[in-house]
Amino acid sequence: MVSPEVIASVQGMTALAAALIIGMAALGTAIGFAILGGKFLEASARQPEMIPVLQTKLFIVAGLLDAISMIGVGVAMLYTFSNPFLAALTVAAQ
Repeated sequence: MVSPEVIASVQGMTALAAALIIGMAALGTAIGFAILGGKFLEASARQPEMIPVLQTKLFIVAGLLDAISMIGVGVAMLYTFSNPFLAALTVAAQ
């Protein structure tokens, strides 16, 4: 039998890990969008005739950048709602 203190500790550390994953995903996405937007403005100022082509590539890369952070959020939600660490702990205790 696993003690309630150990279960609470695993749940608390899992919540902390999920918060860190979501926070780092948000920070990485913000930095990525800042760099992406800055480079787009720089490139469009240098060659204004290339703006439609650059804008298409900007939106494609922005979608990929958002997808990576959503994967991080999905992993954090997996850890939050279906805690694999807690399941492994209960299996090991039996």
